[in-house]
Amino acid sequence: MEAATHDDRAGRSDTASPGSSARSPLSGEKAQRIVDAMRASVAVRGIAGSTFDHVARDAGVSRGLLHYYFGSKERLLAEVVKRDTELRMASLDGQLAAASSAEDFIAMLRDTLEAMIRDDTEFLTLSFEVFTLSRRNPDIAAEFSELVRRTRERVAAVLSTKQAEGVLDLRAEPEAIAEVLFGLGDGLALRILAEPGRDHRATVDAGTMAVAALIR
Repeated sequence: MEAATHDDRAGRSDTASPGSSARSPLSGEKAQRIVDAMRASVAVRGIAGSTFDHVARDAGVSRGLLHYYFGSKERLLAEVVKRDTELRMASLDGQLAAASSAEDFIAMLRDTLEAMIRDDTEFLTLSFEVFTLSRRNPDIAAEFSELVRRTRERVAAVLSTKQAEGVLDLRAEPEAIAEVLFGLGDGLALRILAEPGRDHRATVDAGTMAVAALIR
């Protein structure tokens, strides 16, 4: 495997500068260790404290390997969010494909949001961090924009399929509804995380009713 042949070489030299273009993403078990280590490090140390030294040590790989494949901490962070999003979208695709009514579809969306807020605030934190970085880093902005586009189109495709099957009656264009779903979910998540001690059930109920006005 090509990645393995570069490991030792990359470990001996950090020739890639933080601002250089990222190379082809590392794949396989080693890449997953790196992604998991970055995810965990940001949750504990934040972005500023999550150095390549920390991530490499936690992942059990050389610091040079991280530089070779990702070039900078910001690109690694964007890769973490991209990989997480792909996994989540694949899971959501399967769940939504099984929906036999609008009520099922909306309930699954709600369950996904509540599970993420309850069980995986790290993903939300990382997503918001990458958005913040994208406002001042053109390379990250391009990657984040592409991720937003792909997820919107992916959910829109599911909506279109369900409408064609007669399961859903969409009250607006599929991509517009997908954009509203993500905007509503992201906004609610941010506000819920900001007040963790508050009972947000009524707020989520209101959000569910808003979605029901678009998906029948």
